[in-house]
Amino acid sequence: MTRWQLQEAKQHFSEVVRKAHDEGPQIVTRHGKDVAVILDMEEYRRLKGKQPDFKEFLLSDPDWPDDLEFPRDKGLPREVDLGW
Repeated sequence: MTRWQLQEAKQHFSEVVRKAHDEGPQIVTRHGKDVAVILDMEEYRRLKGKQPDFKEFLLSDPDWPDDLEFPRDKGLPREVDLGW
């Protein structure tokens, strides 16, 4: 992995992105400390993995515990002044 000082990475951003695509992750440093990594999009997607959206999650029939309860307030509805 190539390390780039932040100022240098800003000046050569296109090259940093190209190297991330062709050679692998590029590390950006600030004051000698690693602060960021530039990844190729395919590598990022591989690391992130497939994450279902909320609709897909609910449709997948998640494994809910059988004793799961959703308590409801049994109080009377609040009065609303409609200004009539």
